[in-house]
Amino acid sequence: MTSHRDTIYPEQARILAHEAYAGDQYWMKVAAPAIARHAKAGSFVHIQVDAQRPLRRPISIMRVDRDAGSVELLYKVFGEGTRLLATRQVGEELSILGPIGTPFTMHTERSRALLIGGGVGMPPMVFLAEQMKRAKHGYLPFAIFGSEVPFPFSARPSAILVDGMPEGVIASMPLLEDWGIPSRLTSKQGYPGCHDGYVTDLARAWLDALDEGDLSEVEIFACGPHVMLEAVAKLARDYALPAQVSMEEFMACGVGGCAGCVVEVQTPTGPAMKRVCVDGPVFDAKAVFPA
Repeated sequence: MTSHRDTIYPEQARILAHEAYAGDQYWMKVAAPAIARHAKAGSFVHIQVDAQRPLRRPISIMRVDRDAGSVELLYKVFGEGTRLLATRQVGEELSILGPIGTPFTMHTERSRALLIGGGVGMPPMVFLAEQMKRAKHGYLPFAIFGSEVPFPFSARPSAILVDGMPEGVIASMPLLEDWGIPSRLTSKQGYPGCHDGYVTDLARAWLDALDEGDLSEVEIFACGPHVMLEAVAKLARDYALPAQVSMEEFMACGVGGCAGCVVEVQTPTGPAMKRVCVDGPVFDAKAVFPA
């Protein structure tokens, strides 16, 4: 039997690009060919931010280029560890473990994917959107992203019509727009073209615009703050839809050894404690947020 550790690769990853955005957000590209080759949407890397700090930091994977052997990450500075990571320069090397975790699972019978990302929960949704775009099956993803700090990209008025959207809600993520994948943005900060509300508000508007046949093809995928995921789980229950959520949790080892990131999950045999790092981070929404 293959253990989780057998599929986690240690790499000395050279920083290829590192850019700062408003709201203490950073985009980084690193050369990590083994990780790029094996990563799937929902998996993450565990980074040693500084040689003097052995405790690593988990960062979600946003994109990979398997041919070039590169991995793209988006992170926000939350504490001293990520602040140290933000000081690292192009050309330096980082000790990285990855890809780690159970990824999202795509189902061909659920072609209409509703991708919901909040804050630094957006990167896995971008990765999943690209994975669906490249799949031979004709997936129809629609992404809703929310942020209470400026988005780490310049929003673009969408040229893709989306049924159910309130008037004036036209801001989109340019990368997804270029792929032909519709997206809309939400925020309570009054950003132009964004919905003034929560991601689940906009999701309900979209779901209400679908007919019964289209609704039966929807599956929800989400990553973001705990309170957002709880709201997404309720949304899925209200519409009787399957949903997968990627949990965010503090981690120590990141490879399943310390059990410092456990959450209670409902299983067919009753409640069980599962490790977010390797048993997750992706779980069935109703297993971690039962009604």
